[in-house]
Amino acid sequence: MKPTNKVMAFCGALLIGAYNSQILALETDADQPITIDSNTATYDDVSATSTYTGNVISIQGSIKVNSDKLVVYFVEGDAEKMVFTGNKAKFKQTPSPGAEDVTGEAMTGEYYPKKNLLVLKTQATVWQGNATYSSDLIEYDIKRSVVKAGEKSSDAKRVHVLLKPKQKTEAKKNDNTGSKAADKNLQ
Repeated sequence: MKPTNKVMAFCGALLIGAYNSQILALETDADQPITIDSNTATYDDVSATSTYTGNVISIQGSIKVNSDKLVVYFVEGDAEKMVFTGNKAKFKQTPSPGAEDVTGEAMTGEYYPKKNLLVLKTQATVWQGNATYSSDLIEYDIKRSVVKAGEKSSDAKRVHVLLKPKQKTEAKKNDNTGSKAADKNLQ
């Protein structure tokens, strides 16, 4: 890619970051543009990286990440890898319409847009509903909404999982609704 094309790609990324995108169809998160808002932005043509600092907000479809710093690594003009750092970078994604958001945080996050993969490192936590996963290494497959935590090769990087029971009022409400539906089906 010619240097002028790289500069144009960087300028285009900055222009895209100038507006907020609406949450679009979740199946197409990976097909949506990535918007980035920050206090500062720098593009390094030699290393094909752009660095954003200060209250960085990046959005792709229903995926939103807040961090102190973001470095985007480009390969042939496409964002190949995005590294988020900060005093706990945070992310949120809606996995499907009506589902509870998957949220998480870590000191460092690596997002691979083409692979739909988010890797959280160091003091990482991911939660959805009543379940919480904590480890120094968590991989989140965004497209399939699958969380993998820990490493088989290391006892030092153990996983802590907390599964909270549903509130009794929620359980009773669901039980009553279920039995009414069953009664209705029998008629």
